[in-house]
This record gives sequence, structure tokens and C-alpha cells, in this order.
Amino acid sequence: MMVSRPAAEPSVAEDTVADGMARLRAIVEGVGVVRIANCSGFYGDRLSAAREMIEGGPIDYLTGDYLAELTMALLWRANQGRPGVGYARTFLTQIEEILGSCLDRGIKVVVNAGGLDPHGLRAEVENVAERLGLSPVVATVAGDDLIEQIGDLDLVSFIDGTPLSRTGMEAITANAYLGCWGIVEALSAGADIVVTGRVTDAALVMGPAAHHFGWSRDQWNPLAGALVAGHVIECGPQATGGNYSFFSDVPGLDHPGFPLVEVAADGSFVVTKHPGTGGLVSVETVTAQLLYEIGSHRYLSPDVTARFDTISLDQVGDDRVSVSGVRGEPPPPALKVAVNYLGGYRNRVTFVLTGLDIEEKAAVVEEALWAAVGGRGQFGEAEVDLVRWDRPDPDSNEDAMAHLRVSIKDPDPARVGRRFTSAAVGLALANYPGFFTTDPPADASPYAVYWPALVDPARVPALVTVDGTTIEVPSTVAGGTGEMAEVLIPEPAWSDDEPTEFVPLGWLAGARSGDKGGDANVGVWVRRPEWFGWLASTLTVERLRSLVPEAAELEVERYLFPNLSAVNFVLHGLLGEGVASSTRIDPQAKSLGEYLRARLVEVPTGWVRQTGTQPSGTI
Repeated sequence: MMVSRPAAEPSVAEDTVADGMARLRAIVEGVGVVRIANCSGFYGDRLSAAREMIEGGPIDYLTGDYLAELTMALLWRANQGRPGVGYARTFLTQIEEILGSCLDRGIKVVVNAGGLDPHGLRAEVENVAERLGLSPVVATVAGDDLIEQIGDLDLVSFIDGTPLSRTGMEAITANAYLGCWGIVEALSAGADIVVTGRVTDAALVMGPAAHHFGWSRDQWNPLAGALVAGHVIECGPQATGGNYSFFSDVPGLDHPGFPLVEVAADGSFVVTKHPGTGGLVSVETVTAQLLYEIGSHRYLSPDVTARFDTISLDQVGDDRVSVSGVRGEPPPPALKVAVNYLGGYRNRVTFVLTGLDIEEKAAVVEEALWAAVGGRGQFGEAEVDLVRWDRPDPDSNEDAMAHLRVSIKDPDPARVGRRFTSAAVGLALANYPGFFTTDPPADASPYAVYWPALVDPARVPALVTVDGTTIEVPSTVAGGTGEMAEVLIPEPAWSDDEPTEFVPLGWLAGARSGDKGGDANVGVWVRRPEWFGWLASTLTVERLRSLVPEAAELEVERYLFPNLSAVNFVLHGLLGEGVASSTRIDPQAKSLGEYLRARLVEVPTGWVRQTGTQPSGTI
């Protein structure tokens, strides 16, 4: 049975001004808040994290994010070989360990592990519960999967507005990024466990917070605060010291605790972790995560637009960071849709080159390889990279080695299959001295291309199923944003006659980078607020292009965040058609930030002394 639930009637949003002492008490003691924890940042994250978060201290909700942009394509591929596995199966292991404790303590679980088949995962969760003698209410939030109706939706490219119908591509997955209101409906209907398909990562936190405090759809500031909270903890221990530039400052990095947020009624929150766990929650670890995979000052979601230039961070205790002041605006007028289509097939062979004459050896084997397979031009795409770490007078065999990586793509799997890699290995006794490859001959593998699109949100309601009843929950239909204030750049704060020297950028700054389709972002923050003027005046788009030559011909955008002492760059097209099809050695740009930190920049000599202990490997 399906019933339709209309969108809540908007009321005039009023910003509440909390009593100062009560606000301080809520921050320091966690009074009057809802505690929302994370136990997964991706499909494959630490299995024990769910149990650790349940047993480690008090929480009200446990959330888990399992769906990266790549994951839907991976689930589709897995489902082709074994139908019925279109969801994150690791969640079943986790829920079996914690279900009894969650029901005893009233902890609700909200996860997007449903992937391409949330109803299938719900059935499996109910089977687990039956084996345990338990009876939770398990709800699903679906409606995101548009593949069956894709021809009727007039999807257009997120990048340039091209209609999908004109591309000639055949989609294998198409999932809209739903917001939080389906989750709110499921929790309001009494669900103990909410399993969703493709919702936004932050919706997993926004839903519990909006349900707990009874927010309306137009309470933009509280919703924006919860959106930021979701963004901070969606990647698990990246908020508690994981993937952090100054990793030597982080205790217990062998097993960092997962994060949780204590959200207040006005949308402000504290980021923390359970006592006694490894890791670190500091203004800088939170800053690093705030800069992860973002673009401009406006962070868009189906429910609200959060202004990241209004975020205020304060260290309010050991492993406790207060986040406040977040301003919200209406959401954009269109929903984002993650479309994947089958791009073709690819293969790769990596030749190991050792010792002297590396470039000459690379040239002779490349020439022989193309001759053996009938020419480079027969493939749809071919890419050759010589990756060198060999050293003069090497101290070990490995120190004398370099890699020649040859990657090919083509619509025909036979053309790029085992015939190609077998031909490469067949050169072993007839080419350069010291010949060997890193892998045996392999078959071609299919790859998907990520094609982000836009759709009218009025056409994509969330479908919430609880106890056999399906409720249709409309997406928020809104639009329009306010004016942006001009960002003033402070003076660099050193005199022209002060001596300077060239040192790695990473002595003064941290960085975090990641992927968004074919684009990459890298956010850079300085460790002292008084250094921000130097960062903003020094690290321009032109300077970034010179420090990262791979971006020299790309469109690059820069955004300043004085409130975070940070700048963020978006490098358009650095990752080609996205992670699923990329042949780059780092297809998700995870290392881009650390690469940038290793480049030399000019700074006042006095500042170098202020950095304290310099990192290992300094010049």
C-alpha cells in the first residue's frame, strides 16, 4: 500500500538566540544535544567500528556511509555475476554484532548500505534479526534509482547542460541524491533501522537531527549546521586524525576512534570521539575534513545550502571541537543524479626498468610492444607513463628501479584482453636487460564512466517503506541564494626587507585533497591565522599551476576561507572521466595535497623557526 505524504508547510524560520550560560553548558557537557556517531566512511571500512561505537560510550544514533561515487558502478558489476548482491554486505556482519545492544539502549541505526537494492538488504537484516530472536522495525528509503524511467526524465549534464538523450550513452546506473526527509519520515514511523539507497552522505546525520528536534523544511540555519556535521563525520576517522598532514601529532593512529557529533537544537555541534580511543579531534583535524571534496563557499544539498565561509571552530576541551555560526540558504533548484555508463574495457602492463639507461630501455620496449600488438593507433585510448624513483649509486636493488606503465582502453574486450598483456610478457627474453613485469597476463576489465546529471526534484520523491506501507515523501523544491560578501585578503604580515628562504609548503600548511567526478580539489590551511594573508597572496591560481604542472592547462578555481585560514582549489578535468575509468596512478587525487605540500615556496626565515620541529625528509 502506498500513501502520499505532503511536504511540511513551511513556516517563517526564526533564528533562536540561546541563553549564553546554557549554550556554554551544552558545549562543554553535551547537555540538550543528540549524539550521532559514524561507523563507516566507505564500503570496506573497519568492520569492528560499529561495535566500538556502541560499546564505547553513549550515543543516540549510529550512522554509516558506504556509497562513494564509484560504489554504485562496483555494485552493478558485482550484481552482474551474482544477482542479489547490490548492497553493502559488510553491514550485515556489523548489524549482527550490535543489534541486541541497539534495541536494549534505544539506539537507532541509519545507513545508506542499501546501494542498488535497499529492499534486498532490509530483507537480509530481518533474517539476521530473526536468527537472533529479535524484532526490530526495519524501514527502507528508496526512490533514488531512476534507471527504469531514465528515458522519461530529461536528464541534463551537471557540467554543461547537455541532455542525456544526445550523448548516445547507455546508462547502467542512475541514482538521484535524495535528502534527509525520507529518513525523518522513517524515524517518525518508529523505525529502529533505516536502510537507504543513494542519499547524500550528510543526510544520514541531518535526518536524525531534524527528526529529534522537529525542524521544519525551511529552518535553513539549523539544517545547514547539521549538513556540516554530516560532512565532518561522513568519512569516519578522517575527522579524528586519519589522512591528516601532521600525522605525527596524532596519538594512537594505529587504531583511531571513529567520530561522533553532539548536535544542539540550533544546529551547532561539537565533534568528538569516545574516551580512551586513539586519534585526535582538534581544530585542524576538523578543518582538514571540512576542506575535503568541496568546491565553493556554498556546499549544496537537496535540503539546504550551507555557507562554509560562515563556519566558526573552537577547541572547547580535549578532543572536543565546537562548530557554530553556520548560515544556511535554500537548496538549489535541481537534484544531482549519479549516472554511470559502460565506457568500454581496459588493461595495463607495467614494465620494471632497472639501473642505467632508463629512458632508452623505456623507448625500446615501448616500440617493441606496439609492433607486437599491431600498433598503438588501433586502441581507443593508450597512455604511457614512465614513473621514476631510481637513484644514482643505488643502495638496494629496488632503489635502481623505475616503472613504465602502459594502459589501454577500447570498446572491444578482445582487443585489450589477454592478447595484449601476453604480447608484452612475450618480450621477456628479447628486449631490454633485466626485463620483468609486475603482474602476469590479465584479461580486460570493464570500466564505468561517471556522468553527473541534474533532474527536477519534484519528479523524484523518496519512497519510505515501513511495516508494508510505502509513503511518498516529496523532495524539497526551492531555489535562490543570497549575495556573497567580498572576501578581504589581509596583508601578508612581513616587511619587504625581512630575509626569506625556500622551504616546503608543508612546513607551514596542511592539505587535504579528493575527487569529484573528473575534477579534483585540494584545500590548504595554514597552522597560524596570522599566516593566512601570506597564503592567500602567495598561493594563487597561477602559482598552483606552476607548483602542480599537471594542472598547467586546466581550468582552476580558487576560493578563500579566512574563517578556516584556508584556500580551496578545484582542478577541473584532472581526473579525466572520473575514478572508475581513470588510468592515473592516483585516480582519486588522494595524494594531491601531500604532493603540493612537498613543493618549495618562499617564506620569511623567522616563520620557519616558528614551525617548531621540522618534518623528516626536509631539505
